[in-house]
Amino acid sequence: MKRFFLSLISLLVLNISIAQIPALERVEPMFWWTGMVNPHLQLLVHGDKIADYKVQLKYKGVTLQKVNKVENPNYLFLDLLIDKNTRPGSFDIVFSARGKKDLHYNYQLKQQDKSPNRIQGVTNKDFVYLIMPDRFSNGDPTNDRVAGMKDQSLNVDSMYDRHGGDLQGVINHLSYLKDLGVTAIWCTPMIENDMTHASYHGYAATDLYKIDPRFGTNELYKTYVEKCHALGLKVIKDVVHNHIGSEGWIMKDLPMKSWVHQWPKYTNTNYRDQPLMDPHASQADVKSQLDGWFVPTMPDLNENNPYVENYLTQNHIWWIEYAGIDGLRLDTYPYNDPTFMANWAKALKAQFPHLSIFGETLVTSVPEQAFFTEGNTVNRGFDTNLPGVTDATMKDAMYEALNGKDGWVDGVNRLYATLAQDFLYKDPSKNLVFLDNHDMSRFYSMVGENFDKYKEGLGILLTMRGIPEMYYGTEILMKNFDAPDGLVREDFPGGWSKDSANKFVAKGRTAKENEAFNYVKTLANFRKNSTALETGKLMQYVPEDGVYVYFRYNENQTVMVVVNSNKTSKILKTERFSERINSFTNAENIITHEKIADLHTVSVPAHSTTILELKK
Repeated sequence: MKRFFLSLISLLVLNISIAQIPALERVEPMFWWTGMVNPHLQLLVHGDKIADYKVQLKYKGVTLQKVNKVENPNYLFLDLLIDKNTRPGSFDIVFSARGKKDLHYNYQLKQQDKSPNRIQGVTNKDFVYLIMPDRFSNGDPTNDRVAGMKDQSLNVDSMYDRHGGDLQGVINHLSYLKDLGVTAIWCTPMIENDMTHASYHGYAATDLYKIDPRFGTNELYKTYVEKCHALGLKVIKDVVHNHIGSEGWIMKDLPMKSWVHQWPKYTNTNYRDQPLMDPHASQADVKSQLDGWFVPTMPDLNENNPYVENYLTQNHIWWIEYAGIDGLRLDTYPYNDPTFMANWAKALKAQFPHLSIFGETLVTSVPEQAFFTEGNTVNRGFDTNLPGVTDATMKDAMYEALNGKDGWVDGVNRLYATLAQDFLYKDPSKNLVFLDNHDMSRFYSMVGENFDKYKEGLGILLTMRGIPEMYYGTEILMKNFDAPDGLVREDFPGGWSKDSANKFVAKGRTAKENEAFNYVKTLANFRKNSTALETGKLMQYVPEDGVYVYFRYNENQTVMVVVNSNKTSKILKTERFSERINSFTNAENIITHEKIADLHTVSVPAHSTTILELKK
């Protein structure tokens, strides 16, 4: 009975909200650009019984091809054709109905920003830093609470309430990241999440065209990208195709029932990626995977609906062109409709050839990961057009190398075997390599707060093929496990005015924290100037006695990496690496700057990654 009354209350609230829709509530995209690769544009128009209106527009080079009416009379979808020679300018879209006052929307067509290197792409030359804006720094306390928004929580002592971190807080610390050696910033979504609870994380969007006002504004986001570019930092936007927030404006007044996947009763996704690739899979499992809701508060978008497909694709193109974003991280990639995602990626690549995209695929094997990447047309029957993924199998292999016991397929042998399967990818250098993120236990805790293992793991991360990514605070030894209290999303100390210590500066850090920071800084900044580590080839050797050796090299530079997973130091004889050592006679340790005069033997400490630049 209680559930019935709650449902009735929800229905009444929904009807009230629908009754209060203005005659012309919104047009999306709000504006567009001339000269885009795809001349077709579909506008979503929302307003009270807007389907009763006739639509007219007049602008040279713009043709209103079709007015689409759908199930809900509060929507129209307008198909426009924009000629390639159309000039920037504005025009009125006029909505007329007998007995009603005409409605006008002044639509702008802007000039594309064709500045060179504006949208650069994120590549294996980069080092990515992942930030949860709500937990990084509170740069503008005036937006901590915004009147009218559902979640008015503000409690830094609760992991499930908002803490007040924002876009200005990230901007305030760009020089810190630049000094650390970071070259690209990935923030979890900053799109509006006007949800009743836990709205801080950003993955339950309620307005896809609006930065959450508790983070800032659209204009500030564009300024953030510009400031990053001025400092030589790239920007990655986190986007979610699969689902939206249940309390968003569009869920209160769906254009049509098929905008989201509908079930006779609530059905969760099975959270499995295997049904898509399993030759023995049932169609029921495939449907559950793709059409089930991620959680009850995140409705699953129906990407087979052509209106949804246009809406999402245009939204992402809009943000990239508007702000000049360099790359996209695609949340929950395996749960999306595969054909839609392939078409989406193709459309974005056509418009932005240098844009980088990588999909989140938290899977357990290399074949599962490679299945989702581009070039696997034999397995899929089509090309996914997805250049890279978040390399979860490499993460697991690195942890096995750090924490496992040496064995035929264990310890560092797992890392070796994982890399040996790179033949399954079209280009493994486009994978994002990481040790942790906002959804899992922090790296320092996962290695038992063992500082030697900490440096060992980061040494592997920053010399490995692919694009290295580090979660905020790893450089100052932030720790904790994901369960049960979510402390992996603690605030960065110093990001709030009342913090007892400011770890953005050396004097606020402990001696060990400074040692960790300087280790990351030294390695990251060396990498920025190392063509071998950025884009060089990788050659690895079969591990022996718990010691794993690989080389990153090109015609100008060779870097030798020795991973000793043992609890004791080792003296490594290098004769069997002569194929790569070749005519090199000495080396320099890039961390300690120690000179190695004789390369016939190399001394490697216990639980260490020794990184040597070879010299003649």
